Order: sequence, then C-alpha cells, then structure tokens
Amino acid sequence: MKKIGITGNIGSGKSTTAKIFALLGVPVYDADSRAKAVMVDNQQLVSAIKKLIGTEAYFSDGKLNRAFISSKVFQNESLLAGLNALVHPAVFADFDSWCAKQNAPYVLKEAALLIESGSNKNLDQIIVVAANEELRLARCLERDHAKEEDVLARMRNQMPQEEKLLLADYIIQNNNDLLIPQVMKIHQLLIQ
Repeated sequence: MKKIGITGNIGSGKSTTAKIFALLGVPVYDADSRAKAVMVDNQQLVSAIKKLIGTEAYFSDGKLNRAFISSKVFQNESLLAGLNALVHPAVFADFDSWCAKQNAPYVLKEAALLIESGSNKNLDQIIVVAANEELRLARCLERDHAKEEDVLARMRNQMPQEEKLLLADYIIQNNNDLLIPQVMKIHQLLIQ
C-alpha cells in the first residue's frame, strides 16, 4: 500500500481536495484533527504538554484549551518547536497504527505541516495543493472569521509555498481551477 501525503499552505484547499479523494474511496488520515485527539487521549503527551506550556493548556474537563496554547506558541518560537517535538512523533505513531488497519492501493495523509514536521520522509509521494496568497488569505478570512493579522501570522509560520512545490510529486492548482479532473488524473496514476 502506498502512503501519499497531501499538503498545502493555509487556505490552499487541501482539505477540500482530500475530501474528493475520499469520495473516490481513498482512506484519508487527517493529521490535524488526529493531532488534537492524540493531544487529549495520550496521557503521557498531556503531561508533557502541561509541563511545557502550563496546566492552562487543558480545561478542567480535559479538553484542549486551543486559544491558550495558540497564544503561547505562536508568540514564542522555542515553545512552538517544543510542542511540535512532542506532538509530531505521537501523530506519526497514530498514523502508522491507522495504516495497518487500511486495505486500499494507497492512503492519503493530509497535513498542513507535512513537510515541516518531517512526516514526508516516511511517505512514498507528495501532493501539494497550491493557490496564490491573496486567494488563500481571502478564503481564510471568510472561512475562519479571523483577523487579517492573525491569518497573516499563521501564514508566516508555514514553509513558503514555493519551497513545498519543489518537493511535490504532484501539484494541484486551486486558483479557482477545477479540482475534480486534477484529482482524477492523480488517482488514476496512483492506482496503477
């Protein structure tokens, strides 16, 4: 079974693209949502995060205090690096366990930080979903109802799209391009 990564910078449309693959029957592992689950379910990881960021990283009911965590790590590069060093290995292990349960010609691992986390090194190929920055910003502002400066800060924390494109085996353009024909073409290549 091939392990294929799908990534793209914030607002590129990688999640929408991954949903199209899922409609074709391709198992899709959503690394971002699984990371949030692992950060709550894995008690060893919970303890390490509390030690790194503080007990306020979790509410009294055990749920993640995402706003608190974001306010800390996106203002402090060493805290962000420390959090990533804790969470990424746990998500890698979760992905491996998930893959062992799949039965398909290939699976997709969808992750915003696929390359930044080093996860791409354990995958067979990478798909990058690309869109111009102005369009990505507009999508995020509409989708997240966020402040422009907050979205721009998140964009600056990601690897530049141009660098990701250099590492791509397949590129899906999403500047209001038709996604389904591009997905179908890649899907056909991957099932051969």
